[in-house]
This record gives sequence, structure tokens and C-alpha cells, in this order.
Amino acid sequence: MSGVRIVAALRTPVAPRGGALSRMSLHELAAPVLNAALAAAGLAPENVDELVLGNALGAGGNPARLVALAAGLPERVAGLTIDRQCCGGLDALVLGAALIASGQAEVVAAGGVESYSRRPLRLRTDPDGGTPQAYDRPPFTPFPERDPDMDAAADTLAQQAGFDRAAQDDWAVGSHRKARAADLRDEIVPLAGLARDAFTRDLSPRLAARARVLTGSITPANAAVAADGAAICIMVSDRVAARLGQGGLRWCGGLTLGARPDLPGLAPVAAIKALLNRNRLHPQDLRVAEIMEAYAVQALACIAGAQIDRQIVNPGGGGLARGHPVGASGAINAVRLFHELRGRGGSGIAAIAAAGGLGSAVLMSAD
Repeated sequence: MSGVRIVAALRTPVAPRGGALSRMSLHELAAPVLNAALAAAGLAPENVDELVLGNALGAGGNPARLVALAAGLPERVAGLTIDRQCCGGLDALVLGAALIASGQAEVVAAGGVESYSRRPLRLRTDPDGGTPQAYDRPPFTPFPERDPDMDAAADTLAQQAGFDRAAQDDWAVGSHRKARAADLRDEIVPLAGLARDAFTRDLSPRLAARARVLTGSITPANAAVAADGAAICIMVSDRVAARLGQGGLRWCGGLTLGARPDLPGLAPVAAIKALLNRNRLHPQDLRVAEIMEAYAVQALACIAGAQIDRQIVNPGGGGLARGHPVGASGAINAVRLFHELRGRGGSGIAAIAAAGGLGSAVLMSAD
């Protein structure tokens, strides 16, 4: 089996729904990032064996194929789109690594793309011929009593884990503060006149405290805004990496595990622990952890559950300061991890939760 390395990782800026990226289709979002990532890796489009992308809101049609064609990849590159909701962007990397490790591919572009702004409207047909009914999301479990709305699930987690609104707001303020202080230009491909994450702001504790209540302790200040964006990682075999003359980061593994569907925010904890155990690592061995902040409480509960030092989490800010382009968010975390580890060295982890009680985690090392 071949070893796997990530030799380039780039992303778009993230913009809130209806913002600067709202007029761009999925392939218009992702193709420029794919081309830029290939150039950064020293590879040409014809070198790519497969493209795997996470996408949750595009309603099918295999967006990865559209991206492959728009980016000028060879027509033999079929493209594979996966939907595991928020986990899809990280799971695309896991699939890409498996293709390389098994010898089925040597160069895979993997990541995610999402346009919340241009998501299709959803209608559920009536088998009796009645008027189709609009719906916002599909069911994530077959049991309605265990399929809460995400805001409600986050508030339940906050109550059970003991994180009040003040603690959540404090984390959100810190996320924006870190993002404002970070220089992320090396990882961002400018699009539509935007060269930085559009939502990042000077969020003060007073402003966070004034935010309206969504559910219980959950507010727009401590929950990530719906957003548009894309991210791509270039994954190669050890042989290709040696030919390119750059080591990149070593792929140490990734996995997705299911957990309680009614408390999805806790799901990454088991995946993080299992992945560290497989690699004979402890939380204190990590230099960086990129934990998705769909909600502040989700990040806080995962950090506590996995016993990760808060000081190494999301050093350039997190989803609260960027936004949440669902199927791309995990890949954006992977891009952030790639760039943080290249500067710091050591090992790092990226993790994300998804509706239905799913948790994904990946581990990389700058050895």
C-alpha cells in the first residue's frame, strides 16, 4: 500500500448566504480553487486521476463532474460527489486517501463545495396527487422524537454539558478575534472581488449579549451563519510526492463514526479518540486542532470530551467567524490545518459533526 501525502490545499473566501459569492454556481466556486491548488502542487490537470467533493445542498447531479469539466481536467476524470451533510468535505479526503493507498489512483483532488445561496427549493410530493409541500431539510433519523432541529439539539447539548450562554458567547468572540488577527492570504483564492472571509468582524461581548435568542442559549452570535464556499486538497502517493520534490503533509488517517442522533454535536469525540488511538497519540501530542464551530457549544463540548487543549484549537478562528458552507466546511478545516501545520510542524487533527449523530476526524503530520 502506498503512503499518502497532501501537497497543496486552498479554499475560497467564505461569504454569508446572499453575499459576494451568491451568484456563483458550484463549478464556478470550485474550479478556480482546483486549478490554483494543482498549480501550487506543481501538477497539471492531466495528472489528476479522480476528483471527490462533498456537497449537501446541491440536490444531486454530481457537481464534482461539473467542476472537473470546468477546471479542464481530462474527460476520463468522472468526479464523485458525496453527501454526508457537514461531514462530506472531510469524508472526501478519506475516500481520496483510500483510492491512493489501495493503488487505484496516484493523484486525487478532494474537498467540498457548497452554495447556500443557490440551493434548490425542496418539495415533497403527495402520493395522492395533492399539492407538493415545501420542506427545509430531510429527516436525519427514522425516529421523529430523535431528530431535533439543530438549534434545539445545540441548546440541549449546552444544558447537558454545562455551557451557558456567556461561555458560548465568549468562545464566539474569541473565534472572531483570532480570525481578525490571522493572515490567511496564502490559503485563499480570491473570487468575485473577495479576498478574505466576509463575515469576520469585531464581535464584542456586549454585542454578542444583545443578539436575539434562537432557542434557549443559542443565538446568531454563537451559531455559524449559512454560507457559500469551496475548498480543495491535492492528495498524492509517496512516489508522486518524491517526484515533485515536496513532502507536503503526511496523511495519518481519517474516519467517520455514528453517535447519538439527538446529540449530533458530540459525535466527533468518538472519532477523534479512535483516530488518536490508532496512531498511538494522545491529545497532548497535537500541535493544532481545527474543530468545526457550527455552534460554539459544539466546539466546546468536543474539546472537553476529547480532552484537547483549548489553546491549540482554531488558531486562525473557526466557523463562527467564517460561516458554514455545509458540505465544504470540513474541507475548509482541512485547508486550515494544512497551513497551520506547515508553519508549526507536528501533528494536527480536523473534526466536524453532522446531523443524524455523525462525527468525522482526520489526522495529518508535518514530519
